[in-house]
Parts: sequence; C-alpha cells; structure tokens
Amino acid sequence: MHDFGVGILGTGIYLPEKTLTNADLEKMMDTSDDWITRRTGMKKRHLLDDDKPACTMGVEAAKQAIRDANITPDDIDLIIVTTETPDYLSPSMSCLIQKHIHANKAAAFDINAACTGFVYAMTIAQQFIETGYYRFVLIVSNEGLSRIIDWKDRNTSILFGDAAGAVVVGRVKKGYGIRKSYLASFGDLGHNLTIPCCYVSEEDRQKRRKEMERTLWQDGSEVFTFAIRAMTDATRRVVEAEGKTMEDVALVVPHQANLRIINGAAKRLHLSDDKIAVILQDTGNISSASIPVALNFSDKKGLLKKGDIIVMVAFGGGLTCGAALLVWGK
Repeated sequence: MHDFGVGILGTGIYLPEKTLTNADLEKMMDTSDDWITRRTGMKKRHLLDDDKPACTMGVEAAKQAIRDANITPDDIDLIIVTTETPDYLSPSMSCLIQKHIHANKAAAFDINAACTGFVYAMTIAQQFIETGYYRFVLIVSNEGLSRIIDWKDRNTSILFGDAAGAVVVGRVKKGYGIRKSYLASFGDLGHNLTIPCCYVSEEDRQKRRKEMERTLWQDGSEVFTFAIRAMTDATRRVVEAEGKTMEDVALVVPHQANLRIINGAAKRLHLSDDKIAVILQDTGNISSASIPVALNFSDKKGLLKKGDIIVMVAFGGGLTCGAALLVWGK
C-alpha cells in the first residue's frame, strides 16, 4: 500500500463569453423556452467564436488549475486531454495546450471516451502517480460541441455548449483522493450516438441532412434509458466497493446531459437535491468538461469540505460510463 493518496490539487474552467439562450433558439427554430426547460432543464449555453481554435478554452482552464494548485507549468509531467472535438487529429489537443502553457517537460496525449472522458482520465492519472512514474498530471477536458451540431436539428442543437475544465492531479495525504473507480464500455450500443470523422457509413448518411454527415446524431430515447441505468449502477459500484452507503456521500457530481436523467438517477439512488451538483441550466451539455466545471463551481461556492466523500459519475458515447469516489483533500 502507498503512504499517500492521489487527488485533485487545483481546478480551472473556461466558459466562452458568448451565450445562446432558449429565447435565442426560439428565433432559430420551432421550439420554446418552456419545451426546452421541461425536457432538459437548460436555459443557456456558451459558444466559442468561430474564428478561435477550441484549444484556447483548454489553455485558459489549464492556467487557472496550475495556479490553483500552486505549481508552475514546468512541474507538469503529463497532460491528458479529453475531447470529442479536437482542432486537429494531429497535432493532438494535448500537444497544442502544452505549447501554449509552456509545459516543456510534459508528455501529452488525448483520449476520447466521449462524455465519460474526465472519469477515464482521472483513473489513468491515478495509475501514473501511484507507480511513481509521474508526480503532477494535468487533465484538461476541452469540448467545442457547437462545431459538430446541425443547427437545424432541434433534437440535438438545443442541448450542447462549449467549455473547458481542468484539474491538476497529484499526491495528497493518505486516506484522501481517489478511493475507488469503475470504468465500462458498451460498444454494441455505440450506434446510438455517433460523430463520423474520416469515414461516413451509409447508415450515418441516412440519419443526417445532406452536407451534415459529420455532425452529432443520437437516438435520444435509447441514450436516456442507458444513462439512468448506467449512472445508477456506476455510482452504487464505487460506493459499495468503498464500504460506504449513499448516506455517507456528501456530493454527487454527475455528467450534465439532461436534468431528467440526473433526477431519474437521483431518485433511484434516494439522493436529495442538495447532494447533487447541477450546472446544466447555465452551460448545457458540455460533454467531458461538465464534471470538472461542476467541481470548480462547487469548490468556489464552498460546497466541498476537506474529508467530504464525492462521487463523480458519467455516461457518454461509445457507449461508455464510469464513476470515481474520492475523499476531498484540497
């Protein structure tokens, strides 16, 4: 056993200034504020300007997290970026961010577990730090989802926004940090949420408008059903593995896809509203960035106290899901 834990040392976020409200969407398509609010809980999303690369969001979030952790870019050993919307397939988003923050000693790679990416990245970082291979790992969840949306598809365009969330992960006192994690993939369900890239199948073409072959498409009802089941199961797994009950959990920080999904999982887990971090009314669905952004919001509001048991839980394309239970030690 190690004489230290692995936890979050600093957090940072970036939300673009430009916003898109439900009232704005009413002018763009056949929808209403009431319809969107009832179905999703969302009120506005942040959109990155078209002339800016998405990595600029991650750069700002990373700088904040590094300052918050009271270290320098030279201290970073590894950068892991989670994204579904890289500016390039090569160079990777992580290499672009490395360049701009001058983390000259860091290795860097991207992962794509869709909306579950942050939970995957935390678990990967934990392994590097526990083995002693690296001391400080920077995770940046960087999502520019407005760039892969068909704005004439009201089923998806109302849901998504742009944002970046970052954390510095490193050693903390024994007993604190990540205690248990669970990762899962369900590739046989992957056809329910797709974003074509270098290849577009005939099936994917049929689901989209002409010239919109590389936009996001999902079967909302299938994903909804999967999401509630996956979030409930993943949360229970890590809580039980740690020998705890839901009463011991101070806060659940879920992926912010839809308020009905969050409420559905909360009901099954017998969680009261004050034990769930919800930010989607202000951000929309920001994919893997949603958990680190929600963590940052909760930290800044003073909702995270040293010793609190926190569960981060997500589901997403792939299909994937995952959860991590940590004892807050920041």
